[in-house]
Amino acid sequence: MIVKQYIKEFEKLGFGMFVHFGIYSLMGRGEWNKSCNHVPDEEYEAYAKKFCPKEDWAIELVKLAEESGCKYITLTARHHDGYSLYDTCGLNDYDAPHSCGRDLIREFVDACRAKDIIPFFYHTLLDWREPSYREHFQEYLKYLRKSVELLCTNYGKIGGLWFDGMWDKPDADWEEDALYGMIRKYQPEAMIINNTGLSARGALGHIELDSVTFERGKPKPLNMEGAPKYVASEMCEVFGSHWGYAREDLNIKSPAQMICELADCRRYGSNMLMNVGPMGDGSVRLIDRAVLGIMGEWLHINEEALRSPRPCGIEVSGRERDFLLKDGNRYYLFCFDLPMMADPNVALNERADYIDSFRLPHKIESITWLDNGTKVDFTQEGNEVTVQTIPFQYGRDLVVRVARLVCAK
Repeated sequence: MIVKQYIKEFEKLGFGMFVHFGIYSLMGRGEWNKSCNHVPDEEYEAYAKKFCPKEDWAIELVKLAEESGCKYITLTARHHDGYSLYDTCGLNDYDAPHSCGRDLIREFVDACRAKDIIPFFYHTLLDWREPSYREHFQEYLKYLRKSVELLCTNYGKIGGLWFDGMWDKPDADWEEDALYGMIRKYQPEAMIINNTGLSARGALGHIELDSVTFERGKPKPLNMEGAPKYVASEMCEVFGSHWGYAREDLNIKSPAQMICELADCRRYGSNMLMNVGPMGDGSVRLIDRAVLGIMGEWLHINEEALRSPRPCGIEVSGRERDFLLKDGNRYYLFCFDLPMMADPNVALNERADYIDSFRLPHKIESITWLDNGTKVDFTQEGNEVTVQTIPFQYGRDLVVRVARLVCAK
């Protein structure tokens, strides 16, 4: 099996930000507004003339990502409506330089590099606007490759390209060899990711793909037995029901749910790509900033357990969701809190039935909580380890609490 170092480095990033941003952001009804609400071309494309984000949109976005613990950002360079945030260099005039006189991808990349955040580009494979997509598919694929080539050659080294839309023509020949080969020519260490959508989460595809995707679905272990190449995995998630800004989307997931999902991603070695949909001027709405802030607070407390440690295949029994990760001679035990009991006067930290047990082929020297460094009670008889965990303490609730196990070398 081929194991490429840049794929292993991608896995260590752990947490990234997904950004759906385009002229649909001005309309505030989600990124599929044109298609789902049958918006006429003339009405929709009139918004392109109004689309002009504030000057510091990218700087603010990258700052938010940094504060939230994100190591990379995947931005929609072109979504299904065919509008490009980058200079299409004459391929069409439906791009940001023609709308607002600015290359928004250039601004994004410069802001990322200033904060050591890795820029990734989302690029649609389907196109609602380009006639050749429906009428001359092979000609469209040439147009698509020329578009992606601009992203590969005009912005320096990038982290990767994230494609979406092949599911729209599942039986078509998308000429993937030509597309991925062109990317490898210019960006040999860029992650190539092609979203399988909601119907084929985690499916392995073309040999050049470097990661599988789990769109809004819990990751699972990858079976790479007999696979010619090692691949990573990534789960993308959204706070509400839409990826692009929708002002009336009130179906917001809780910070606790998002923390649990991030922990579950790392359980299976997957990165979590958390989406925000900026408003038309590039600002991120307050609720998204708040939830990301809480996720970032939890991540910074437990950061050492969320980057390099990997699944170790050791089964934890006792409490159903708890699990172990491994990094050298250290293990990390993730303990999921139980909901507050009906009687809030009951001190949950006085209970003694938070017990995890597992078999560990190393002698444990110490177990401590990452959040405050206090010792965790445990017994070890041979390979059998029993840990008395107390995830909840009155006056604080971290949702998922992580303990560090240091073993003798």
